[in-house]
Amino acid sequence: MIEAVKLTPNEVAAALVAISFAAGLNVYATVATLGLLAHAGLLSLPPALHSLSSWWVIGASGTLFLVEFFADKVPAFDLIWNALHTFIRVPVAALLAYGATSQLSAEKQLLATLLGAAIALAAHGGKTTVRAAVTPSPEPLSNIGLSLGEDALAIFLTWFATQHPYIAAAIALCFVGIIVALVGLVVQAVRALFRGAERELAHHAD
Repeated sequence: MIEAVKLTPNEVAAALVAISFAAGLNVYATVATLGLLAHAGLLSLPPALHSLSSWWVIGASGTLFLVEFFADKVPAFDLIWNALHTFIRVPVAALLAYGATSQLSAEKQLLATLLGAAIALAAHGGKTTVRAAVTPSPEPLSNIGLSLGEDALAIFLTWFATQHPYIAAAIALCFVGIIVALVGLVVQAVRALFRGAERELAHHAD
């Protein structure tokens, strides 16, 4: 019989980095994967998260994952879907972090909760930004390909975080770094665009 993985407090903190990122990509896939691993006896969840192994939670998250699987692959509609899920992915990631660190002091638990929410927001924001850039493309394959990749990455990262939490955390942080760098480039491009427009207006005014 395979023994359930029981993470140390430091490993839990590392795993939460990767799991929060995965939740920012696809929260339903993340919750369903955690629940299935726990239900199969492959993962020992903290007491506050034992409800994830319930068939009710697994069934609900699995059903919602199927809905998102199709909804997230429709160009334009996926932008609306992702915008609405800002209010689901980030709070759920925060709740997962809160529940997983219930044995810590209130200050550390709050810090973990905020960190989980911030990482999920970065993943969600990066996903939404890329979709907004790709959606104008006339062919749907780019949207479908991106969505499939995000689904696979969310499931893989969630599972991998339970097996190799430090490596999974490093992978998630690399993605966060890429997202932050891309956001910085976008902001610089927008500023340059506005400066160019101002110079053009000033030139015409003269």
